[in-house]
Amino acid sequence: MKLMKMPVDLPDPVLSPNAETVLTRRYLRKDEEGKPLEDYKAMFWRVAASVAGEEKKYEKSTYKPQDLGRIFYQMLVERKFLPNSPTLMNAGTSLGQLAACFVLPVGDSMDEIFDSIKHAALIHKSGGGTGFSFSRLRPKDSRVGSTGGIASGPLSFLKIFNTATEQVKQGGTRRGANMGILRVDHPDIIEFIRAKERDGELNNFNLSVALTEDFMQAVELDGEYSLVAPHTGGEKGRLKARDVFSLLVHKAWESGDPGIIFLDRINKDNPTPQLGEMESTNPCGEQPLLPYEACNLGSINLDRFYSPASGDRIHWDDLRETVHLSVRFLDNVIDLSRYPLDRITEMVHKTRKIGLGVMGFADLLFQLEVAYDSRQALQVAEKVMEFIQRESKSASRTLAQERGEFPAYEGSVYARHNLGPYRNATTTTIAPTGTLSIIAGCSSGIEPIFALSFIRQVLEGERLVETNPHLEEALKRSRSYSQKLMEDIALKGSIKKMDHLEEHLREIFVTSMDVSPEYHLKMQATFQKYTDNAVSKTVNLPHEATPEDVWKIYWMAYEMGCKGVTVYRDGCRAAQVLSTGEGEQARQERDPDKASVKERPEVVYGFTQKVRTGLGELYLTVNEVDGKPFEVFATIGRSGRSITAKAEAIGRLVSLALRSGIDVRDVVKQLKGIGGEHPVFQKKGLLLSIPDAVGWVLENRYLQGQKPDNVYTGLNKPFCPECRAELIFQEGCLVCQACGYTKCG
Repeated sequence: MKLMKMPVDLPDPVLSPNAETVLTRRYLRKDEEGKPLEDYKAMFWRVAASVAGEEKKYEKSTYKPQDLGRIFYQMLVERKFLPNSPTLMNAGTSLGQLAACFVLPVGDSMDEIFDSIKHAALIHKSGGGTGFSFSRLRPKDSRVGSTGGIASGPLSFLKIFNTATEQVKQGGTRRGANMGILRVDHPDIIEFIRAKERDGELNNFNLSVALTEDFMQAVELDGEYSLVAPHTGGEKGRLKARDVFSLLVHKAWESGDPGIIFLDRINKDNPTPQLGEMESTNPCGEQPLLPYEACNLGSINLDRFYSPASGDRIHWDDLRETVHLSVRFLDNVIDLSRYPLDRITEMVHKTRKIGLGVMGFADLLFQLEVAYDSRQALQVAEKVMEFIQRESKSASRTLAQERGEFPAYEGSVYARHNLGPYRNATTTTIAPTGTLSIIAGCSSGIEPIFALSFIRQVLEGERLVETNPHLEEALKRSRSYSQKLMEDIALKGSIKKMDHLEEHLREIFVTSMDVSPEYHLKMQATFQKYTDNAVSKTVNLPHEATPEDVWKIYWMAYEMGCKGVTVYRDGCRAAQVLSTGEGEQARQERDPDKASVKERPEVVYGFTQKVRTGLGELYLTVNEVDGKPFEVFATIGRSGRSITAKAEAIGRLVSLALRSGIDVRDVVKQLKGIGGEHPVFQKKGLLLSIPDAVGWVLENRYLQGQKPDNVYTGLNKPFCPECRAELIFQEGCLVCQACGYTKCG
């Protein structure tokens, strides 16, 4: 694809070291050896120019492509707006798939099921995430008319989808992510709710239960509701609604899974009901879509619109201009994107849905000196999002005058209510911005900040303390700043209990775990009022929260008009996500065996491999338990006692690590590349030492030369599989603040 020539006078992007790391790892185009083919400036121009180039299709446009390319570039490098990751990665490249969100149907036949698996693989390969409803599948043990056999049910196929996802890499930069949804009135709903009771099950899926209005009313009245077989429409039994709701609550309290969506509420806001009902959402739940529909998203960085001299200290005129440009940008992306299926292209061009959202909201509140958990913060949220919603609709009307309304306009809610022509069936979505917010240097989405300061490991064990810049400025103004204080804050993550700091600072600079669950939910509901689609948000709960607290949150979400909700209780998973000391201690008390060395079974089986080293023949015996390496014995011939002792020590330490739950990949990472005095060439390359040889055997046996896709959870702490920083849970997903890795793609 030929791009417009980059003007010589474009300003260079000013990026943080963290942003540069993320862009280099994930977004810059690379050659076959992984070396960047572009710098940050060229990347932003590639995106801006290719998207602006679509303007030439429209004779009535008020912009020339070259001028618009410069405007888009400026908006991107100033970090006022960023599109979703596939657009940054693929715009102006041969792949050209720019959307992040897809929903595929799963029909009740083998052909339809495996078509969906194939289509999902194509989407994952192109950089998108997929949502599925398994509600059309007949329940387990139903008769299959065509063969006389017995159906295996939605859960069995959900596992096949999960396995298929495991095998697909998204262009080397993103992993497949899925949402699996089942209606609460499906006969297999109890099995679905309990599907993630075992750690590691369905690791490529977020799960949500689709709650209906009838079900919620039955919960309120303490009544029963019907289970309906989707292939016949007949009743297959009845359950007490409160029992099912209580099980949902308990599983969410235990592990955060599954979440819930309010299906009837989602369809009530379906802008094109003539095209069908919505069945599912994208992986993080913020984008309900029709089958075969896709949506491209983008986020405005509210942190950039603070202006002390403006009304309400927000630069409304600048924000208005950015909203209009962002809507034009996202509408152009629809034309530019090359979708993996013709049916998706057809649906996308019928509805032309876009999802403009926000990030940096917590940072804006810091600058306004407004506490996140306050009524004033809710007022700021309402005013800002109502403004963005109104202006995004105005921008869509302007585009409709230039380009025509979306083709499915007739029959839509806009046509029925004579609201005037619109270019896009939806314009707003509050999406997760974990990686984008690192590039933009701001807080993620509408979440409170997770930690005010944290320690990032850099080269050779050096530690770098990263602190929220607004907190740093405030501490310097109050003459409280010191490097020691920054390190203390990094260890605690919060200043809420630091009584020696000014009360004013402790009230304003709150973190996710400082905010009450009720205020988390109130904030989500406030943004939802002025959002077409849905809101990605996690309601954080302290470890001591009870199932009754989760029940209260779920019911509040229903009453306050949310379209779904995700809760996360500190310390609730064996693989802890939030790094608070209280949660870690509670987990050790609850499950002490997780932190201890596993006992050796009476009988184990394994293999012995001979490896030639520069110090003699190494005989490495690896014994396994459940197909995983459990212990290692290293014996070396024709060497002195010192070499033999070192080989034995290496085997003992590797065995201790494996029996303590450390992932084999991390053992390999520590051993590979250790140099010695007598390197030797093997068929597979140069072996540097005995530890290098042990690492080589383990790698070839268990890793097959590839990085495992699972998240490392050794010693009960989840670490990023790419940079080893600790992962956090926000916006419904595991994310790494250090390098931008996200479990949800």
